[in-house]
Amino acid sequence: MSGILLAFFTSFITTLLIIRTQRLHALYSADHDLSGPQKFHEFSVPRIGGLGIGLGIILSTALRWLGKDGQSIELIFILCAILPFGIGFAEDITKSISIRARLLSIAIGALAASHWLGAEITSLDVWGFDYVLQVPLIAMLFTTFAITGLSNAYNIIDGFNGLASMVAIMTLLALGYVGFKFNDFPLVYLSITMAAAILGFFIWNYPRGLIFLGDGGAYLIGFWIAIISILMVVRHNEISPWFALLVNGYPITETLFTIYRRKIHQGKNPGDPDGIHFHSLIFRRVLNTGGKGSAIAAQTANSKTSPFLWVLCSSAIAPGILFYQSTMMLFSFFCIYVIFYTWLYWRIVKFQTPKWFRLY
Repeated sequence: MSGILLAFFTSFITTLLIIRTQRLHALYSADHDLSGPQKFHEFSVPRIGGLGIGLGIILSTALRWLGKDGQSIELIFILCAILPFGIGFAEDITKSISIRARLLSIAIGALAASHWLGAEITSLDVWGFDYVLQVPLIAMLFTTFAITGLSNAYNIIDGFNGLASMVAIMTLLALGYVGFKFNDFPLVYLSITMAAAILGFFIWNYPRGLIFLGDGGAYLIGFWIAIISILMVVRHNEISPWFALLVNGYPITETLFTIYRRKIHQGKNPGDPDGIHFHSLIFRRVLNTGGKGSAIAAQTANSKTSPFLWVLCSSAIAPGILFYQSTMMLFSFFCIYVIFYTWLYWRIVKFQTPKWFRLY
């Protein structure tokens, strides 16, 4: 409990200090570009919220490490996550690091986690594909791709106040719950302390958007969740690999759909930004705003957007928790989720949003 409280209060206080001192560092830490297709805020805001989360995790990990006489899986987690967080934080400050360099850095961290923690995907309970994953090189490459993809996925869904952070908290609580069911207390600790650290940030991010996660925070969270998800399956054969896929259903689906939309449908580079993510469509078409008008109106619409996606995300997490041992049930719910996501997305694109989806 002390580690959880330490993670929360460290993140909470650090984030508050960043906000209160932003005049001193805004030249470097603030997001001054308000004109991009994915920009929905009316004034510059610090985008280094990941710093508080990172410090919270480091201190809680140090506490755990000292209590175990140096034998700690938590310490290895931190060492593996340093590069993904560091490259993202560097981008938050410089705004000049290419997406290729960032993804490569995350991939290196993923390789380290695969080697040091044994976080390697060797089965998906898919006939034929599992035989391929028995080849060590293929398993390593696939695992690296999966971890890198989920890390970047949290950067993609980090579009509105509280969106990525609350999705992460819900996912981590789900992972912690299943870890508790199997008495895997190291993974429970890693899940709950990260959720506590994110909560310390969330309080200042939602609903007013006083600070943003930034690339560093998004990469750290996505990387952390990816490793825990894989280890949960690796360490417990009773848990289906599809549990890891379903509890991460929203960021995974959003990322794959974004790649399809940009590369196949639009013929663009998948790394190029656009303004038609699911959360962007809800902001513009479900809430009937283009982001113009007074700062108060835009801020209100911004804060109303995230709850739609929290509910959508929970519709994947809930069955994941209930059926974490059944591949057939998890696979079925994953397919239902993807179909529903796609159907709802295209209804909104075509200005045919279902009436029951308009909550405001």
